[in-house]
Amino acid sequence: MAEHVNCLIIGSGPAGYTAAIYAARANMKPLLFTGMEPGGQLMITTDVENYPGYPEGIMGPKMMDDFRAQAERFNTDIRYELITKVDFTGPVHKVWTEKGQEITADSVIISTGASAKWLGLPSEQKLMNKGVSACAVCDGFFYKGLEVAVVGGGDTAAEEASYLAKLCPKVHLIVRRDEMRASKIMQDRVKKTENIEIHWNTETVEILGEEEVTGVKVINNKTQETSEIPVKGFFVAIGHKPNTDIFKNWLDMDQTGYLTVVPGTSHTNIEGVFASGDAADKVYRQAVTAAGTGCMAALDAERYLTEKEII
Repeated sequence: MAEHVNCLIIGSGPAGYTAAIYAARANMKPLLFTGMEPGGQLMITTDVENYPGYPEGIMGPKMMDDFRAQAERFNTDIRYELITKVDFTGPVHKVWTEKGQEITADSVIISTGASAKWLGLPSEQKLMNKGVSACAVCDGFFYKGLEVAVVGGGDTAAEEASYLAKLCPKVHLIVRRDEMRASKIMQDRVKKTENIEIHWNTETVEILGEEEVTGVKVINNKTQETSEIPVKGFFVAIGHKPNTDIFKNWLDMDQTGYLTVVPGTSHTNIEGVFASGDAADKVYRQAVTAAGTGCMAALDAERYLTEKEII
């Protein structure tokens, strides 16, 4: 027999936990499924110094622990399981857990986040958070005054390189092809920035260093020559993949999988289903913006349930 709830939250992280705090305080009795990565991308982030309220900074996992504890304080039912299937046909929405349990819900808040794409190098994993990062806005400050490298050829890479160029004396942009995929305006900005050096037709072979990044070994695709670039930071900017596959054929999304919401709200194309955090945000991708949209989703869900006279 299916278990029924007023408010179901799929995914944790800043968006999911913030939605849970607001929903629980509004007496919506939320049930939250954490998914495979409780806490989301912040669980692989060390120092977080740009979230308001933490003047000394905080470790990403500790911050998510605080968010979770606050959600639990208001009696959010948190379950460490994965939702693997959904059915948004009727006014009451259905989902199934990885163990096959059916849950029905009057409202659903999606906060499944997005995952950074990585190169897949062993050295990349070894030096994660020791100089390897997927977010210049999050971690760039730690490399102020140091040389860094950015890998990628799209808008994300161009934005990250431009951002880092304001902090670092030299930014090496490693581009696999002889052209960039980035928009023309972003390419022009990069090419005009004097302290950005573009390495065309170049691929990363290995990130160098033991306890911290000391450089990057690259190969030129045309000459097959290898060389080493001494850097202290290595930023992977080859894009993110939103964790939204289970919502395909149900919810509107863009061509890369980010959920589409009514501008200025968290409403999706399905009544009673709301989207928040990085699953619906390919622009900002920050903990503070995710938390903000989690709040929006809970408030939108509360209004929806009130209008339907469910709560």
